[in-house]
Amino acid sequence: MLGMHVIDVIHVMYVSLFMKASTDNSKMNVTVSLSRQTLQKARVLAARRATSISKLLAAQIEALVGEDEGYRRAERQALALLDKGFSLGGVIHGTRDEWHER
Repeated sequence: MLGMHVIDVIHVMYVSLFMKASTDNSKMNVTVSLSRQTLQKARVLAARRATSISKLLAAQIEALVGEDEGYRRAERQALALLDKGFSLGGVIHGTRDEWHER
């Protein structure tokens, strides 16, 4: 059995998804196992924010997903710009061999 110090360090030990048969915009249930200490702190935090633990977790996960989607979009745009290249208006005078003569 794991010691309590390990459980305190590893707050989220297990996450599994249980899908409901429903439409695309519906919500899905998620089961999250937390240590007792983390669960108690989450209850206090949710109460301070006048929300539930479920809504607190959903908001955080949605924020993470949104950040990741934004990052991926920016990454694709940056790579497309690099693939296209940039014209700085300069002109190369001379050949490669002339530039690398010894």
